[in-house]
Amino acid sequence: MFRKKPPPEEERRVRANDREYNEKFQYASNCIMTSKYNIITFLPVNLFEQFQEVANTYFLFLLILQLIPQISSLSWFTTIVPLALVLSITAVKDATDDYFRHKSDNQVNNRQSQVLIRGSLQKEKWMNVRVGDIIKLENNQFVAADLLLLSSSEPHGLCYIETAELDGETNLKVRQSVSVTSALGDPNNLALFNGEVVCEPPNNKLDRFCGTLYWRERKYNLTNQNMLLRGCVLRNTETCYGLVIFAGPDTKLMQNSGRTKFKRTSIDRLMNTLVLWIFGFLVCMGVILAVGNAVWEREVGSLFQIYLPWDPPVDNFVFSAFLSFWSYVIILNTVVPISLYVSVEVIRLGHSYFINWDQKMFCSQCNTAAEARTTTLNEELGQVEYIFSDKTGTLTQNIMTFNKCSINGQTYGEVTEPLGPQPKKLDFAPFNRLADPNFSFYDETLLESVKVGDSHTHEFFRLLSLCHTVMSEEKSEGELVYKAQSPDEGALVTAARNFGFVFRSRTPGTITTTEMGRPVTYTLLAILDFNNIRKRMSVIVRNPEGRIRLYCKGADIVLLERLHPCNQKLMNVTSDHLHDYAADGLRTLALAYRDLSEDEWEAWSESHRCADKATDCREDRLAATYEQIEQDMMLLGATAIEDKLQEGVPETIAVLSLANIKIWVLTGDKQETAVNIGYSCKMLTDDMTEVFIISGHTVQSVRQELRRARERMIEHSRTRDGVKEERMEGWGEACYMGNGFKEGQGSDGIGGGGGAGGEKQLQCSPPPPPPSHLMDNIPGEFALVINGHSLAHALEADMEMEFVSTACTCKAVICCRVTPLQKAQVVELIKKHKKAVTLAIGDGANDVSMIKSAHIGVGISGQEGIQAVLASDYSFSQFRFLQRLLLVHGRWSYLRMCRFLCYFFYKNFAFTMVHFWFGFFCGFSAQTVYDQYFITLYNIVYTSLPVLAMGIFDQDVPDQRSLEYPKLYEPGQLNLLFNKKEFFICIAQGIYTSVVLFFVPYAIMCGATQSTGVPLADYQTFAVTTATALVIVVSVQIALDTGFWTVFNHVFVWGSLGSYFTIMLALHSQTLFRIFPNQFHFVGSAQSTLLQPVVWLTIALATAICIVPVLAIRFLKLDLKPQLSDTVRHTQLVLQKKRKPLGCSVGAAWRGTGSMSEGRLGARGGSRRSGYAFAHQEGFGELITSGKNMRLSSLALATFASRHSSSWIDTLRRKKHTHTPPSTSEEGSPAPSCVSGSVPTLSNSSSVLGGSQDTTIEEETGTTLAQDPQTVPASSSQTAPTLATHSEAEQPQDSPQTLSAGVLTSKSGRCHEGDSSGGWMFTLGTMQEALFGWRSIAARTGPSNSPGVACDAKETIHIE
Repeated sequence: MFRKKPPPEEERRVRANDREYNEKFQYASNCIMTSKYNIITFLPVNLFEQFQEVANTYFLFLLILQLIPQISSLSWFTTIVPLALVLSITAVKDATDDYFRHKSDNQVNNRQSQVLIRGSLQKEKWMNVRVGDIIKLENNQFVAADLLLLSSSEPHGLCYIETAELDGETNLKVRQSVSVTSALGDPNNLALFNGEVVCEPPNNKLDRFCGTLYWRERKYNLTNQNMLLRGCVLRNTETCYGLVIFAGPDTKLMQNSGRTKFKRTSIDRLMNTLVLWIFGFLVCMGVILAVGNAVWEREVGSLFQIYLPWDPPVDNFVFSAFLSFWSYVIILNTVVPISLYVSVEVIRLGHSYFINWDQKMFCSQCNTAAEARTTTLNEELGQVEYIFSDKTGTLTQNIMTFNKCSINGQTYGEVTEPLGPQPKKLDFAPFNRLADPNFSFYDETLLESVKVGDSHTHEFFRLLSLCHTVMSEEKSEGELVYKAQSPDEGALVTAARNFGFVFRSRTPGTITTTEMGRPVTYTLLAILDFNNIRKRMSVIVRNPEGRIRLYCKGADIVLLERLHPCNQKLMNVTSDHLHDYAADGLRTLALAYRDLSEDEWEAWSESHRCADKATDCREDRLAATYEQIEQDMMLLGATAIEDKLQEGVPETIAVLSLANIKIWVLTGDKQETAVNIGYSCKMLTDDMTEVFIISGHTVQSVRQELRRARERMIEHSRTRDGVKEERMEGWGEACYMGNGFKEGQGSDGIGGGGGAGGEKQLQCSPPPPPPSHLMDNIPGEFALVINGHSLAHALEADMEMEFVSTACTCKAVICCRVTPLQKAQVVELIKKHKKAVTLAIGDGANDVSMIKSAHIGVGISGQEGIQAVLASDYSFSQFRFLQRLLLVHGRWSYLRMCRFLCYFFYKNFAFTMVHFWFGFFCGFSAQTVYDQYFITLYNIVYTSLPVLAMGIFDQDVPDQRSLEYPKLYEPGQLNLLFNKKEFFICIAQGIYTSVVLFFVPYAIMCGATQSTGVPLADYQTFAVTTATALVIVVSVQIALDTGFWTVFNHVFVWGSLGSYFTIMLALHSQTLFRIFPNQFHFVGSAQSTLLQPVVWLTIALATAICIVPVLAIRFLKLDLKPQLSDTVRHTQLVLQKKRKPLGCSVGAAWRGTGSMSEGRLGARGGSRRSGYAFAHQEGFGELITSGKNMRLSSLALATFASRHSSSWIDTLRRKKHTHTPPSTSEEGSPAPSCVSGSVPTLSNSSSVLGGSQDTTIEEETGTTLAQDPQTVPASSSQTAPTLATHSEAEQPQDSPQTLSAGVLTSKSGRCHEGDSSGGWMFTLGTMQEALFGWRSIAARTGPSNSPGVACDAKETIHIE
């Protein structure tokens, strides 16, 4: 552990089978450690972390003071026990978390691996593997370290790997050994291998490796194609051998894993600041009282020296003041008691259990419940502004299914009717004995078309069975297993298989199929390989009759323009189908063919051979040759594949967007795939103002593209708002919501420009980068798509602000082809520049660094192992549970913690400041007002349980309402409920209460007498009166603060009040005084004091003076400036009393519109978008035609090699990283500035908002409602049901006060005779925008037949 760290490497030298040589360089072992502590370091490191909390240091300081008897009036025991308790609870929790990390590390380190040692294979634990060892891997085994592939059981040293743990992709990738070592397949030969590798030092570049192998006086270049990285899984390969180059923490997987960080919430950081302020305030009070003590001792105290001399250490008034200062510091320290931190930990623990116990976050399919793996971040869940999500396995299930298709202008697969019966799954077994039983399709008309022998349908599926690079393995007769390089190809070939065109096998020159039960063998003449520039692939085959035909499949944007002109009519119909498929988020491909004559084939084959053998510009020559033959094709149709989203993903993203949360997708997948998933899950819509694609390869090009994107945003802003200056001037006022925050601060940015000042800035060219507040206020919905190589430049120091200012203006951001480290860097960038709470969610090891970097890490317990879960703070099995985690548990946790802190500081200042005022009347002698036992029990017994109950159980609206009204989440993002302003308000209320509690009893009791004429003005009676009034006042106050009463709240509030009187009477009893005469001095005080009527009148008066102003302020605030939660609560209360619930919940409405095949959230405009996405890798075409992946005879290989001499691996090495951007949609119309004509379905409780926008809902006291309210049925699943009520008498029309957007005000005066005063009046558009932010989702909601409402609509809702 204390070994000296070796100097950084400049290069790495590894010699095979020579541990002694390799140990000279002190390379890291293969043992990994993700834990934070060990047995030796746990105590010091954990205590160091805990004492970073200012409060813990503060209490340690107080403990030291209490150990000095000359200044302490309280026992040291009262501080050390709770401090030790807090430290112990936190230490146990941290130790438990770290124990599970150790357990995971041990599980990985103790995996078995076969290592070649002294000529024989021996089983070794992973942790004992060393650099330079040769390891044997078997099929489906994880790669133990970063290996140089030496040989394989596959021909030519090939092997297939799955890299899901590294980049999230589950499609297979191919690796090949160096040709000189591929023959060393025997352990005996490998034992003699002594080659030396010189390569780059450890780094985090997943796609790059540079090295040289020196063996037998020759050297061989090594690239990433020769490497197997730790975390990969060997697939479809029986065995392979590899040389360990990097081990343990030096592997690229571990280099991309961030370190475990100590996470604290923003409230924790704020409390640290507040504790410092309170300590400063405490010192000021101590100085004031010490100065008072000095003056009093000098002027007055000197007169009493004869019979009240100073204690021995004190010999003058200055020293007396010095000791008095420290005494008051100890007495007044209860402004921040240690019980605060104990209570905070208990509340957080309770919130964590609520998450664990939530049945609505339990997945029955995988039997997995949600788990809060930490208890320190619950309230931070209510403040999230940015979510960074992985794609594969997080948003999607990574399961491709053949969903729909278009053949000769006829679309198939559209069988789902929302109101009709669900269709049955087709049974292919009677029709085709080779059908895959797991394949699902529901449209029987397509199967009938195949059965009747439709030529177009047969040719369609023939193309799918021939045009691919899938490998087939037939384990037994009829049992086919397809090895697809991408899940897309697997889905298409499986579809062809079920519809009667079964791909059986291939050789380098033939493809064997079974067509409608008849075996057919085609001669494979050429494969025109796929790449990201061509966006298509083709095969040229000769059928048994000798006819040559080219089959092509690819993106519609490139294939349709290569069709013969006679296809124009069919192309228009098919384009419409493709448009609809893409709108549903399906991944589309267009299919075409071309017949070739023998002369055309021979001429093209010759030109292709010349291009293939070219030594310069080979790629460009081949591309030109492909382009030449792929012309004048005949259109067959199109396919639509669904990359199945996880359940509820579109609904979850839509609701989170309404909550002003921006969602960024960070994926290792290719651009087209990621963009289509973005459309599928409704992150991207065709109604967005513009989608920007950043794909530059240099810093300068990336900077230009980012600036061009900002210029386009500002140009849209000018077009929309620049001509109306009056509107811009009024924008600032119109954007204020009822709870005091700006709508323009939302993620959608809708609500106008940037104010009058912003108008000026918009009219000039944007500086690079422009002010963030200006970019934040730009209206319109934009999206940004950026590639990994462009992102690498964007993350450079001088480009950070360019990227942040552009990306954060967008509604959605998708980063493609990013490495795990880049994911973490993006998160850190937002944390650094936006000061916003971030949440990262993922399911694989490639997401670990991102999860650790974010404020909150969420792990999906999916199919990619448990690394993400182990590194996370929260885990569950479905992305849709994130909605409930944030909007319900997170929001409640934040609300409860804020209310708890506000009340806690209030009650303790009210309690402590009485000592301060008493100091001026007791000669500044540090005499306490209360009995010492009351001081001890006040925070432990009398007031602890009620505030705990409020902090654990309180809620302003039920969980269903939190999901229905996402705008309720915004106060947490803006930190409105507990900040420095709220803190000072609580302190001011506490000080006011302390003044009342001290001076009211003091003023009354100065001249008060008992019924016997004995004066009441004694210290003990005053102490009992003040303490009783304090307990009653704070109990009434928490009763007012509690918004949700449970049995626990009642028991704790009234039980604590009862316990106060019980304990006080017991402590003041004569029984205890007789037993402990020196400890209980207040004998009989409670009994005698509480029997006096004047005491109870004093307590009642003090309580009234403390509580009535609070009630008055709250009623005025509720009436004049209600928060959104007040509005929701009031609306629900009125509707529950006066109306039978109608309609369906918003959740049901979302579910009805979220299905991929049943409709969409977004209303589609006239723009076109390609749904093309194909997770395919370039190079497999040459691999197949070269025959290197097939076990053929030596003669067959020799014959074939004479015709194809080029190496497919060269193509892989020179693989292009550029992506041609897909055709962007035409410029969409900007979102309407007022309420859209389409309104999602609302719940019964929100039916006041759910009607048609032409409907006025009026409710008044004494009105009899109709039994069956009038409803207007919706014409589509996106249209809200219209609700209306009938009044017995028409209400008089009052002119409501003009309201700004989202503001809810009260009507002045009475609205109707007999009405209660202070009724509610607000416009329908106002209410909808305030509660839901309809303006921000106008583009997302589906088309409605209900007429829209103008901005100056006069319809109003009157609720009383």
